[in-house]
Amino acid sequence: MVALLSIENINQNIRNLEYAVRGPLVIRAVQLAREIEQGEKKPFVSVIRANIGDCHAMNQKPLTFYRQVLACASKPELMETDHSLPEDVKTRVRDLLHACGGQSVGAYSDACGIELIRRQCANYIEKRDGISADWKNIFLTTGASEVVKTILSFVNNSRIDGQPVGVMIPIPQYPLYSATICELGMHQVSYYLDEERDWRLDLEELERAYASESSKCDIRVLVVINPANPTGAVLSRENICQVIEFAVRHNLLIIADEVYQHNIWADDAQFHSFKRCMSDMNVKSELVSMMSASKGYMGECGLRGGYGEMVNFEPEVQAVFYKLLSARLCSSVLGQITMSCVVNPPEKGEPSYELFINEKEKILADLKAKAKLVADTFNSIEGIRCNKVAGAMYAFPQIYLPEKSIKAAEEAGQKPDFFYLMALLEEAGICVVPGSGFGQRPGTFHFRTTILPQPDTFDEMMTRFKKFHKSFIERYS
Repeated sequence: MVALLSIENINQNIRNLEYAVRGPLVIRAVQLAREIEQGEKKPFVSVIRANIGDCHAMNQKPLTFYRQVLACASKPELMETDHSLPEDVKTRVRDLLHACGGQSVGAYSDACGIELIRRQCANYIEKRDGISADWKNIFLTTGASEVVKTILSFVNNSRIDGQPVGVMIPIPQYPLYSATICELGMHQVSYYLDEERDWRLDLEELERAYASESSKCDIRVLVVINPANPTGAVLSRENICQVIEFAVRHNLLIIADEVYQHNIWADDAQFHSFKRCMSDMNVKSELVSMMSASKGYMGECGLRGGYGEMVNFEPEVQAVFYKLLSARLCSSVLGQITMSCVVNPPEKGEPSYELFINEKEKILADLKAKAKLVADTFNSIEGIRCNKVAGAMYAFPQIYLPEKSIKAAEEAGQKPDFFYLMALLEEAGICVVPGSGFGQRPGTFHFRTTILPQPDTFDEMMTRFKKFHKSFIERYS
């Protein structure tokens, strides 16, 4: 039998895409953990995985209210047999099940999601921004990643002259964007964030990137991640307004990745939504903003809940987009219910409120403390520089590597930051992601680490890291 598919005749875009967050380092980390379980001796007793923003994988406890709602929605008879369940949980579940097709989470919902939950999302946005939100502009998704993939697919229509559609993305960026751009055969237009000014988004750099690539592609989309993954930066209102003016000037669709809007750590930082800033400026540009149940204080990554809001789209265009969504039938109903918990949490006076608010505030307080501790710890190590972690769940330190190690990496056919971090994994059992997987200015080297490990694990991680770094620098000096 001759195989139909070969490595040469499959979709080459998919073959060429990279997603560093789950790349070779992570594969090796899983192998090392398995080898330890099988009794093999290593220089460390466990693998510490700080490569991905997965809160519950780092032993964050799920919120009681969320799990009670999800349990009852999945098994409604619990509301009759478990007398410890608060009444507000039961009320919410009954309303949600009534809104589900067939009153079961096992039934399909409307393609854009359950209407009740879309209305709850609109109310959440109105409370956040102080301006109106139309539930018909909101669609529920399998995590925020699906918003990105469907929107980029939707706008991917090459011009008659055959130029690809260009998408402006920040560097460093979350590699979902570069991977999706590659998969769809679009053109990546990179704009660099200013590391010297806490990863600020610079207007002159946006103009430079646009001008340098506009002859190669039809630039239609500007992606902004705020709070930022992987840098942990939070944009000021002034900076956001500058970005909006740029998008209006060049007639660009803005994709506002705002999934970390609850993760603000610096006392001088504040979350400002693109929608609110655009409204205050009294200008109009097509905007898609997104939210997720995976981040914030919730951390429900595996349940895959998210939403997108479309702003200033032509009704006919929006209708065609919703037709596209109908082809995937609907997002996970349990994910949709998780988003209901996010946007419609217990309110003061309800039975679940006190426990919910205590759990929420403890999670956020712990993350805030770790955000400062991560930056302070890395800055105490010679040869490493780390900007403050103002928001999100990550630090993106710069490492100053000896020339000898850079040459050794080249001889091994590896990028210098990957070479360094593979050694970190093999010698210290710490898995983080090289900056080359997110993009970085030429000649600089970084890595991304989450701030999610629990305090005892984090202390162990830093102890191992300091020992390894000193050894590595001495070895290649």
